[in-house]
Amino acid sequence: MPYRIPPTTSDIEIANAVAKYTSPGTERAAELLSWGADEHVLLALAAGWWLYCRGRPPRARRNSDHILLTTLVVSAVPHLLKSIFDQRRPDRLTVRGHLHGVPLSGKPLDAFPSGHAVHVGALVSAATVLPRAKRNLVWAFGTGLALTRVVLLAHWASDVVAGLALGALTERRLRPLTGYGMSAGATKGPRPSAAEGGSSGKFT
Repeated sequence: MPYRIPPTTSDIEIANAVAKYTSPGTERAAELLSWGADEHVLLALAAGWWLYCRGRPPRARRNSDHILLTTLVVSAVPHLLKSIFDQRRPDRLTVRGHLHGVPLSGKPLDAFPSGHAVHVGALVSAATVLPRAKRNLVWAFGTGLALTRVVLLAHWASDVVAGLALGALTERRLRPLTGYGMSAGATKGPRPSAAEGGSSGKFT
């Protein structure tokens, strides 16, 4: 039998505020933006990028391997967890929200965790290897994507936070398997000792 997860007091307060102050226009915009973290869209993009990189230099191939593997794993993990945990979506517990344009999202008891947020967490984690300007752009976009799930009342705020953390952790755990983020000259072997010509770690 699935485990039931109740929302926190803060979750309820945030959901009530959204239901009170949102509007049909805001909900339509959030619903459209939310597609940017849809697993089907991201899987198609990751697979297309992987195919494109087959003819690219080794580093590009390695990075595309990591992106595709990460996308596959973070697509599967939320489905597994949703089969273990039951939590009713906030959009099933509001009347005022629907009067203000809140749509229905997914299955009623699939609030935890937010699959969209898991993807976003993996994306923003992978972006840490990018130059600052690109990294900040990805982080800003990811923040907007994650917030759409709260605005749509598809998830409680804690579901989104948990999803972001889970996605980031998954991406980091996969790096040793793919070599993502390693410098071109990095190796996994032991460092040579000073006697073998390695650095002694002291200034001379």
